[in-house]
Amino acid sequence: MSSTSNPGRINSTLRKFLDNEASGGLVLMAVALLAIITANSPVAESYFHVLHVYLGPLSLQHWINDALMAVFFLMVGLEIKREMLDGQLSTWSRRVLPGAAAAGGMLFPAIFYVLLNRGNPTALQGWAIPTATDIAFALGVISLFGSRVPTSLKIFLAALAIIDDLGAVIVIALFYTADLNLIALIGAALVWGNLFIFNRMKVKVLWPYLTLGAVLWVLVFASGVHATLAGVMLALTIPLKLTPGTPEATPAESPLHRLEHALHKPVAFIIVPIFGFANAGVSLSGLSVSVFSEPLTMGVAGGLVFGKLAGVLGVVTLLVKLRLAQLPAQASWGQVTGTALLCGIGFTMSLFIGLLAFDDPEVQNHVKVGILMGSIVAGVLGAIVLGASSRRTSKASGETVSTS
Repeated sequence: MSSTSNPGRINSTLRKFLDNEASGGLVLMAVALLAIITANSPVAESYFHVLHVYLGPLSLQHWINDALMAVFFLMVGLEIKREMLDGQLSTWSRRVLPGAAAAGGMLFPAIFYVLLNRGNPTALQGWAIPTATDIAFALGVISLFGSRVPTSLKIFLAALAIIDDLGAVIVIALFYTADLNLIALIGAALVWGNLFIFNRMKVKVLWPYLTLGAVLWVLVFASGVHATLAGVMLALTIPLKLTPGTPEATPAESPLHRLEHALHKPVAFIIVPIFGFANAGVSLSGLSVSVFSEPLTMGVAGGLVFGKLAGVLGVVTLLVKLRLAQLPAQASWGQVTGTALLCGIGFTMSLFIGLLAFDDPEVQNHVKVGILMGSIVAGVLGAIVLGASSRRTSKASGETVSTS
């Protein structure tokens, strides 16, 4: 029985988001465009200057990228944990198709990027940039087609993007970590252990978790591991308490549901747009036309478009042909192809990884150009293919009904 047909079943943030995801994606699109316009306007100098103003120990941009985005990663961690324990990824049969597709969607873009940049050791540091999928953008585009796209395909895309986020978190932890401060790292481990003790003691109130979570962020920041990972670490300790005899928790009993619900709108409409505005701004004044054909730029853009398409669609095709999985219910191959293209919208996480991979502002600008190029092309092509295939599917369905 579906969650919508069972009044006792609590709709998670992700399931609610499937009905309203366009708003967050559209806000992010508008903010990204505004950032580009601002970076190439008469106020561009002020825009870049303000981002580098120090507020205490960190610049404004670092507060945004290290502190605010830790809240974003907390939200990501909560979604991953809930879906793994109590949602669309709660069984291995449900994880197979989106999990394998997400793996292919990370591997092939990385290979594409590395092949184009194999002669440049510095550029190779950015191999993970095109591996990410922006869930808000991708779901925002697919939602524009309404009921013409089956809900199962939206769930597949959301599950794939969540597993993709998990992969991105692992990549950041393993490959984009600075020199480690062992004392701070040990301190972070002790705090994390205390958080798990709260979990095992079935502490339901959130303030002890959030208080120690703030301490955890400071220690992770000092340790050399990127501070945003503290958000994921905290999320793993927030309890998802199930009511005995029922398949889901109620909001009053589940700290995870309460926190996720509280964070959803601030993350979607404040934190991610602020990050987008602070980091999407790329000045085109110093860039030549040749930047669009440079291996680094093309590696990012091509990885997002061609790498994602090959990885996601290729793996899905292989699993279906081998009868190890089935296509999402009522979805056509054309719709799956369009969805695979939408996975190439990398924006938020790709920008984040790009900032970790390179310190040089000029190289970062090239990365941003590649991300914007790839995300726009992937989004437009995905929308075209998805729209055309959905119209064909709807027409064929109508003809079937009329002749029956």
